Amino acid sequence: MKTYILYFNLLLGMLLSFQETWSQEMITVSGKVLNAENYEPIPYASITVMGADKNLGTSSNQSGEFLMKVPANYKSIKVSYVGFESEEYPIKAGEAQNIRVMLFPANSIEEIVVKAPKRLKYSNKNNPAVELIRQVVAHRDQNRLTGQKLAEFDQYEKISLGLSNLDGKFKNKKVFKNYQFLFQADDSVENSYVLPAYMEEKFSKVYYRKDPNAKKQYVLAERKAEFDPKFVDNDGLSKYFNRLYDEVEIYDNNITILTNQFLSPIANAAPTFYRFYITDTIKTVSPMLVELSFFPRNKTDLLFKGKLYVTLDGNYAVQKAQMTINKDANINFVRDLNIELGFEKNAENKFYLNKSSLGIDFALTDKGKGIRGKRVVLINNYQNGLERPDSIYQVPDKYIVKQVEEEPIKEESYWATLRPEPLQRSERMIYENIDSLQHMPSFRTLMDIGALVFSGYKQAGPVEIGPVNTFYSYNPVEGFRLRVGGRTTELLSKRFYMEGYGAYGFEDKKWKYFLSGTYSLNNKSIYKFPQHYVRVSASYDTKIPGQNLEFIQEDNVLLSFKRGENQSYLYNHVYRVDYKAEFSSNFSVTAGLGMWNQNPAGVLSYRLPQMDGGFKQINELKNTEFNVGLRYAPHEEYYQGKLYRTPIFNAYPIFNFNYNAGLKNVFGGENAYHTFTAGAFKRFYLSQLGYADINVEGSYTLGDNLPFPVLNIHRANQTYAYQLQSYNLMNFMEFISDKHASWNVQYYMNGFIFNKIPLIKKLKIREVFSFKGVYGGLRDSNNPSLNNNIYSWQTNGLGEQSSFTFSNKPYMEVSAGVANIFKILRVDVVKRLNYLDHPDAPQWGVRARIKFDF
Repeated sequence: MKTYILYFNLLLGMLLSFQETWSQEMITVSGKVLNAENYEPIPYASITVMGADKNLGTSSNQSGEFLMKVPANYKSIKVSYVGFESEEYPIKAGEAQNIRVMLFPANSIEEIVVKAPKRLKYSNKNNPAVELIRQVVAHRDQNRLTGQKLAEFDQYEKISLGLSNLDGKFKNKKVFKNYQFLFQADDSVENSYVLPAYMEEKFSKVYYRKDPNAKKQYVLAERKAEFDPKFVDNDGLSKYFNRLYDEVEIYDNNITILTNQFLSPIANAAPTFYRFYITDTIKTVSPMLVELSFFPRNKTDLLFKGKLYVTLDGNYAVQKAQMTINKDANINFVRDLNIELGFEKNAENKFYLNKSSLGIDFALTDKGKGIRGKRVVLINNYQNGLERPDSIYQVPDKYIVKQVEEEPIKEESYWATLRPEPLQRSERMIYENIDSLQHMPSFRTLMDIGALVFSGYKQAGPVEIGPVNTFYSYNPVEGFRLRVGGRTTELLSKRFYMEGYGAYGFEDKKWKYFLSGTYSLNNKSIYKFPQHYVRVSASYDTKIPGQNLEFIQEDNVLLSFKRGENQSYLYNHVYRVDYKAEFSSNFSVTAGLGMWNQNPAGVLSYRLPQMDGGFKQINELKNTEFNVGLRYAPHEEYYQGKLYRTPIFNAYPIFNFNYNAGLKNVFGGENAYHTFTAGAFKRFYLSQLGYADINVEGSYTLGDNLPFPVLNIHRANQTYAYQLQSYNLMNFMEFISDKHASWNVQYYMNGFIFNKIPLIKKLKIREVFSFKGVYGGLRDSNNPSLNNNIYSWQTNGLGEQSSFTFSNKPYMEVSAGVANIFKILRVDVVKRLNYLDHPDAPQWGVRARIKFDF
C-alpha cells in the first residue's frame, strides 16, 4: 500500500514531467570542456554543429559539461570560447559518444611568467556589456509584439510531463508489473527511464491589434490525455500546468514561472540585479550578433543566468536567448530549469518570437526520482498589417470555437497536419497509454486510493463517502463527536445531486444532520465551472457564532484544539433554498432564502434586561433572511477539488457584493434589517521584493433594536493554526458591530532579506509579514450598553463581559513569520496591539500554517 501511495503522489500530485527523447536519426554527443593548461572546466563554452543552419548547438554548463543531439548527416562539431583556440571534433556515425575537449589559450607562449593583476571589482560604470543591455532595454518596445500595429499568426503549443530519473530497480518493482509498457528509456542518462504521464496540445489563430489594444486567441483544435473525471479535474489540471509552465516573454520586466516572478535580464532594473559580460561576437550571420552572458549578483535571488544574442543592426533585438536558474536560488522542488527562445525576421525586417521552450525538472533531491515537464510554443505564418473586422476582436481573450468546445478533435491524422514539427516517440504514446490505463482495474484502484488521500472522499459506486477528516472531532459542548456522510456523483445523475451527513455528540447526547438536494440547470456537474443550479437544504448542527470558515469544516479534527475559553455555541436549525449562476466572464450571481432557529448552548445566552435588574432568558431566536450576492473575478482560474476550488491567483482584483435582508413576520422571522457588504481582493506582484495580498471589506446594517446574532460578529481564531481571513488573537464573539471597515495585508518577501545573510540563505527560508485591522461600531439602538430592549452583552464562564463593540480605535494585530521551513511550514509570531484589557485577551501568540510554495 505504501508503494501505491508513493507512486500516486509522484504521478498525480502534479502529474509530473517527462524528458524529451529524440528520434533514432539523432546522435547523442556529450562531453566536458577543459582548459588544456590546468585541466580546469570551462563554463559556457559554445558547441556548434559544423555546416548546420541557424547555429544548431548548445553550451557547456558551469562544470564545463555538455549534452546535445546531432542529426546523423552532420560529421563534426566545433567548440569555442573567448580567449581560447577553437577546436573541431569528428562525430562517429550511428553511435553515442563522449568527448573530452581540451582548449588551449589563444597566442600562448612557453616559459613566461605573468603576475596576475588584482581582480577588479565588477562595475556598471564604463562597462560595454551594460551599455549594450541598456540599448536593448531602450529598443524593447519596438522589438516586441506590442510594437506592431497589426499582427496575426498560427500558434501551436504542447505540454508534456512524466516521472523522470527512474532506475531499473524502480521500473521492475512488482507493483509496476502490469505497467511496463509505460516506461521509456531516457537517452540523456545511461540506464535511466522516464514514465510519460500527461500530454496536451493546442492549435490557435492569434490576432493582435495595438489601437484599440486587443489580443485574441482563437483555439481551433485542442487535445489532452485525460483521466477519469471522477478522480481528476482535467480542465483544472490543464490550467494549473499552463500556469506552472507559463509563456515566457523576454521583453516583460518580470517573467512568471511556477507562480513566482523572475526579473527579466532586459528589465529596466536588470543592471542593478545582474552582472553582464560580452563573451563572443558572431560574424557569420546577418545581422551580426553579440553574445551577452549574464549572471545574478546574488545567487539565491529569483533571477536567471544565461546568454542573450543581440543584433548589431541598430535595432538591438534579441535573436536568441538561453536561460536557466542558479542551483542556489530560493525556489522549491526544482532540480533544473531551462528556457530557450528563438526569433525570426518578418517581412518588415523585425524579429518576432517563433519558438519558445520551457523545461522544468521537479525533485525532492538532486539525484532522486523526479518530475520532468516541458512546454513548447511554435509560431508560424506570421503576418503584419492585415486589417480585420472589429468582430474578430470582440470575443473573449481566449476563445474556444464551438466545435472544439463540444467535441475536441482527437484524430492523429488531423493533428499531424497542424504540428509544425512531429511529436517524439514517447510523446505519441502518451495518449494511447493513458487511455489504456483507464481500463486497468489496478490503476483505477490506485486512483481511488489517491482520491481518498488527497480529497478525503472514498468512491462507492455512484456515491462518495466522506470527508474523512470530519469523522471525528471534539468541542466542549458536544464532547467527542462522530460523523459520517457522503454525496452522490454524476454516475447516479448529471442533473440531480444529494449530499448529507449524520453526527452524534457523546457529551450533549444529541444527533445532528445535514441534507441537501441540488438540481443542475445546465446539465453539467454542480462542482464544475460554470455552475448553474438550485439547491434545497435542511440542517441541525452546532455552530460558533461569527465563524464562517471558507476552506475547512468546523468539525475538522485539526480545529478541535483551541486556546482559552471556547464554550459559546449555538444549536442551529436551518432551512434554505439557494440559486447560483456563473458566467463565462467570471461574473457570478447567488440568491437565497433561509429560515433559521437558534438555541444558545454552552455559556452562550440570550438575555433581555428586566425592570427589576434581572434578566429574562430567551431560549430561541427565529429569523427569515433573503440574500443576493455578486462576484466578479476577471480571468480567474482554479483547480476544482472534491471539496473546494483552489484558486490560481493572477494580477487582477476580485470584487464581491452581498445584500442580506431580514424579513420580519415572514415564516416566523422576528427581525427586520438590511445589511450591505462589499469587498475587494488584489494580489500585488512586486518583482524581486515578493508580492502582497490585500483584502479590504466594509459593511453597513440598517435596522433598529437588533439582537447581536443578526449583526456582524467579527471572525476570530482561538486555534493554534494561522488563519488568513480571521483575527488570530481575537476571541470568539469578542467584537460586534452594525457597520465596519477592515483590512488584511499579507506580505511575502520570498527571501529577499534572508537571501543576503550568510549561512541563513542556505536554509532557503522566506520572510512573511501581516497587518490586520477592523474598525466599526454600533448605533445606540443596537448597543446593549444603551438599549435595554435588546439582548445583553455576552459573558464568559466567570460572569465577565466577553463581547464588546469598538471604542475610538480599531482592533489591530501584526505578525512576522518565517515561511518555507522544510519547504512546507509557515510559523508566525503574532502581536495584538490594543484592547488588551478584555478578558483572556492574549498579547502575543505563535501560530503555524502548512503552506506549499515553489
